[in-house]
Amino acid sequence: MRRPLIAGNWKMNTTVDEAVILTRDMLPGLKAISNIDRVICPPFISLQRVSEIVKDTAVAVGAQNMYFKEKGAFTGEISPLMLKSLCKYVILGHSERRQFFGETDDIVNEKLKAALATGLLPIFCIGESLQENEAGKTREILARQVTGGLKAISANKDIVVAYEPVWAIGTGKAATGDQAGRTIEFIRGTLASTWNSEIAQSVRILYGGSVTDANIAEFVREPHIDGALVGGASLKASDFIEIVRQTAALKQ
Repeated sequence: MRRPLIAGNWKMNTTVDEAVILTRDMLPGLKAISNIDRVICPPFISLQRVSEIVKDTAVAVGAQNMYFKEKGAFTGEISPLMLKSLCKYVILGHSERRQFFGETDDIVNEKLKAALATGLLPIFCIGESLQENEAGKTREILARQVTGGLKAISANKDIVVAYEPVWAIGTGKAATGDQAGRTIEFIRGTLASTWNSEIAQSVRILYGGSVTDANIAEFVREPHIDGALVGGASLKASDFIEIVRQTAALKQ
């Protein structure tokens, strides 16, 4: 059995004080739910404060991005060495990084290698745009992103994959559970071709894209979906706790 995981991506939201309040509001509810991994991913400026609050609990912290160099003249960037003491996970290849900041499969591949070398656990994001989806290119795009992102990376069941159709992120237009389930089954098959079937069956694959407490059950009932990468709904403590609670109950 793959252990389910719910990660909350706060994106460019919350000041440090707001992040502290949100974490403290979430923590009692999240601590009360077992048999599931819970990850919160605040902005860089709040990582230290949030990590202090969740210390000695099973709630993990993740960063939203990182650069692939350990140090150097890269103004404004954050290195894996800087993150290592502050978080366990790091989101890499998010569609917003690809769309707005020009990240390619090769860049994502370098970041994945750097994260693994430093001991960080990547949440590796892939997904197609609306135009690619409507043109019937979903599988072609996802296969390219998987093989490109994992190029020269040895089979590793600790990498978490997140399928996030770009057309469903922040739009309120989520894929159906069946759509997401079939697509994630294809991704798992691509992992099997890239690595091997045993590892592919062990890798956790999440769905991301307008996930809420009202639709999470539709996704996690699908056998190939192991949880979710949650955006906007992770900014409200009660909604995020409910998403975690439902996932834990359905994946028992």
